[in-house]
Amino acid sequence: MRLNEISFPDARPIDGYGPGFFRVGGEVFEGAVLVTPTRAAAWGGYDDQAALLALVAEIDVLFVGTGAETAHLPADFRAALEEAGLGVEAMASPPACRTFNILLSEGRRVAAALLPV
Repeated sequence: MRLNEISFPDARPIDGYGPGFFRVGGEVFEGAVLVTPTRAAAWGGYDDQAALLALVAEIDVLFVGTGAETAHLPADFRAALEEAGLGVEAMASPPACRTFNILLSEGRRVAAALLPV
């Protein structure tokens, strides 16, 4: 099997996560975090739709990490994002981190809004 090292020349990958935190591009964030290819910031959770809607022109897909387990997104939350034209994928936070990094390495226009595990 051939393994290739992934490089992120102009992006900030998710380096790790643990109980209550995420590490993005070497910087630790406590609690929920919003990650785009170029920045990361604290996120206010499902009540903070404005931060996600502000990304409409920058991204095509938003991965929503629902914590340790996959959970349904609140209906009004999902509807607001989809109505604005964002593709929304809900999954547990660990696979959301991995999927974000893979698509980031491909140069895709993605973001991740993550609740801690």
